[in-house]
Amino acid sequence: MEQIKNWIAENPTLYSIIAYVLLVVFVLILIQLLRRFLRRQVSDSTARYKSQKGIEIIGYVILILLTFSYFTGNIKDFTLAIGLFTAGIAITLQELILSIAGSLYIFIVKVYKPGDRIEINGIKGDVIDVDSIYTTMMEIGQWVSSDNYSGRLVKLSNAFVFKGPIYNYSQDFPFIWDELNLPITYDSNVELAKSIVIKIASNILSEFTASSKSQWNEVVNKYYIEDAMLDPTLAISLTDNWIQFNLRYIVNYKRRRSTKHLLFDAIHKKIKTTNGEVTLASTTLELIKIPEVKINTD
Repeated sequence: MEQIKNWIAENPTLYSIIAYVLLVVFVLILIQLLRRFLRRQVSDSTARYKSQKGIEIIGYVILILLTFSYFTGNIKDFTLAIGLFTAGIAITLQELILSIAGSLYIFIVKVYKPGDRIEINGIKGDVIDVDSIYTTMMEIGQWVSSDNYSGRLVKLSNAFVFKGPIYNYSQDFPFIWDELNLPITYDSNVELAKSIVIKIASNILSEFTASSKSQWNEVVNKYYIEDAMLDPTLAISLTDNWIQFNLRYIVNYKRRRSTKHLLFDAIHKKIKTTNGEVTLASTTLELIKIPEVKINTD
């Protein structure tokens, strides 16, 4: 025991560093134990997630206070310590500080939350976790067509919330507008084709249309935005080869691909029952054989 006291007296700086590291390790272990306890005891997933994040943030705040108190010897010197370390921290840890500030901004302003589908820094996906440094997303797109998962988890610094636009597909209004284009031949019964498309769209999209109207009213009341048409609309345009049918409709952001499949499938089947009155157009290329040319050299 005497040897330990002598070693501490001879190496006070090293002892202080070791004691501080042990203190930090103790606090970090305590945070993890509390998180595990909450994970086991709290059954509701939303409450469990928020409580774990709250414990994590509180733990980091305690670590910061303990650090300044430990090295200054008095918590009253907290302001003075901040002033001494601000310049160095701002330069060496600016990205980390910006990330932590971004996490606070995300939680306070509610830019997005776990479960939202967003696009940020050119990356699109579903948010599955937001911690004090990173936002974790399940990526959508890339080599996979439409709004399907690619299978990759993307960790993105929270600092990006200050560096560019954030596209949120689900906040306040979980519906998006989508379009479907159909080429119809000029010799088709256009009025019949229009009635087929509108009737099928109204039947398939009725659930989305009804659900979106009440939520859209809330958006109009909350933001400075004009009212919009939520019912399916059809517009036609003339091209060199066919009549272009453009169907515009509203759909839940998670069911865009499956809904487009249902529309195409139902319209195609119905058109086949018209006995040729309505025909889908396609680009064709006709090759004409060049006639043989005989040259008489006599």
